[in-house]
This record gives sequence, structure tokens and C-alpha cells, in this order.
Amino acid sequence: MVQVIRRPTISDVAEAAGVSKTAVSFAFNQPDRLASDTAIRIRSVAETLGYRPHPVARMLTQGRTRSIGVLTPQALSVIFENPYFGSFTAGVAGAAESAGYALHFISPLHGSLARAINRATVDGVVAVGLSANHPEVEQIRRAGLPMVLVDSTALPSQPAIEVDDEGGARLAADHLIGLGHRKFVVLAIEPSDRSDLDDPDGVPARRLRGYRAALAAAAIDLPEQAILTSPSTIPGGAASFAETWDAGQHPTAVLAMSDAIAVGAMRAARERGLTVPTDLSVVGFDDVELARFADPALTTIHQPIARKGEQAVELLLAILDGRNGPDQHEILATRLVVRASTGPVPETVRRTKQGGGSDRS
Repeated sequence: MVQVIRRPTISDVAEAAGVSKTAVSFAFNQPDRLASDTAIRIRSVAETLGYRPHPVARMLTQGRTRSIGVLTPQALSVIFENPYFGSFTAGVAGAAESAGYALHFISPLHGSLARAINRATVDGVVAVGLSANHPEVEQIRRAGLPMVLVDSTALPSQPAIEVDDEGGARLAADHLIGLGHRKFVVLAIEPSDRSDLDDPDGVPARRLRGYRAALAAAAIDLPEQAILTSPSTIPGGAASFAETWDAGQHPTAVLAMSDAIAVGAMRAARERGLTVPTDLSVVGFDDVELARFADPALTTIHQPIARKGEQAVELLLAILDGRNGPDQHEILATRLVVRASTGPVPETVRRTKQGGGSDRS
């Protein structure tokens, strides 16, 4: 017969310490309502008995769950295929754990993000990759739940952390233009909120504006057929590059909106007999660890991914503690990191231009 060990209760602690159950509750949840020596004695008795407050009861007493929600627009099985999200989550988790908070990932439940939000019990939310006017974001705002937006242009009264996506994209395009490239393909991140690339709030739109601005300044045309969308994954990038190359578009340079897409594009290029960067130059965006170990190492735009996650949590906790107003909006800098995946425009293309012929088709 299995012996069931009874868990010590608040009544056991109260009896052993010679105090009321209310005093035991105060000792753990509101110790300032007791004399210091009394609170210390009660907790010492509780430790001897092996008692600890029930987490749900403590949550109800304090009015806090000590949990932060991370709201994602796609299923976690899809989100974690993108190495960016792993780095971002590491930053979020580090800041949350330091403050004694747990994480609760909120992704679409049976296809419904609204249903998932309604079932989540959290003190506040870090919303990743959702535009400020997204229906679920508006639902959270109306409910009064503290929230920080990440990778979304914020409303005037909505705290947000983002990076200079447009400026970073310009750096990427300018780098390739400086190497002599004139024929580009953009592999854009597939929008996650059913919007299109013209949505000014979205990361894809901001990066596309940066690419276009740099190309326009160099009098280089970027036709619509040279812009393909892709899930921000290695297989997604491979499929998008294969689609454009096999359809007869043969660029000398690829501007990829994520490192995962860029690595996928390089893989598909190799399968088609191309050498990077001799035949094709590729620039990514993010500077995840994968970029350094790609073959060849990936030229990319660095953004402080983990720090972005840390700052989002720090801002949310400050709001929860009443230490900040609701209007903080920070834009973090980006920078170009040049590695081995970019080089001068292919010699055959350069000779063709000098001879007055047409570009490689």
C-alpha cells in the first residue's frame, strides 16, 4: 500500500506558531502588516514544517499571477523555426526570471489568437510582430491589460520597442550597390497578420521601404515581380529563391529580410550550381548566431535581438509597478556586418555592361 504524505496546511503553521491563519497569510504576502520578529518566526515555523503557500491562493491574495504573456501571431511550432525568435525569447526569459516572473507563450488556439488571449492568465503581455491596429492588440488595450509592442510601430499611447528596420535595410542595399550590383531580388518576410507589404506598421513594409529608398537613390528599378514573400524559415527562403530563379529571374544579389530566409536562399542557389558570392551575393537581416556559421558566413544587418526582449520585459514590469508612463517608445540601432556572402558583381555581368549588351537574364 502506498503511503500518502499529507502536505502541511496554513492551519498547521498557525497552530504550531500560536497565531491565526490570517497572520500566516500576512507573513508570506504582506509581511509589513506584522511585527518583523513575528513574521520571521512564522516563516521559520513554516520552513520547519515544510509548508509553502499554494501558488493559486497566493496569486488571488496578491492580485498578481507573476506571469508574463508572450503573444505571437503564429503557432509556436512555426515561430521557433526562425532562429530570431529563440534569441528574442532568451532575452525575454532572462529579464523575466531575474524579476521572479514566469513566461506564458500565447499563440493561436485552434487558429484563434483571440481565444488564446481569453484563456491566458497573465499580469501583462509582450506582443511580438503584431501591428498596433491588429484586432487582438486592440482587444488587449480595451481590457486594460498592460502591454508592450515589439516590432510594431506603436500608437501614441502604446509603449513599444522596435529597431531601425528601414535604416538597416538601406545599409544592406547600399552595401550591395557599392559592390556594383544592379539586379536584385527581395525575399520578404511573409506578413503574419493578414496584411500586405503596404501596411506601414509591419516590419516587412519598413524593411522594403529601406531597400527601395537605397535602390531609387541609385536609379535602380525594383519591379514587383522581384519581391517574393516567404515564411521566415530556412525552407521558406529556399523555396522562394528557387521559385524566382526557376521562373527565369536571375539576380546577382538577394536582399533577404531575415537570416533564416538568407541561408535558405544560399542553399537553393548551391543546388542550382551557383557559388556565393562569386555568382550571387546575399545579405540577411538579424545577425542571429546562424549567420556566423553559415557557409559562407552571412553578411547581415545586426539588431540587438536579445536586448530587445530584455527591454520589452523591463518596460512591462515598470508599467506594472507604476514606474513608467504608457508612452515610452524606443527605437534601437542597427548596423551592417560584412562577412563572406557578398562580393563584387560577377565578372561576366560587368563585362556585358561595359560592352553595351544586356544584363544576364
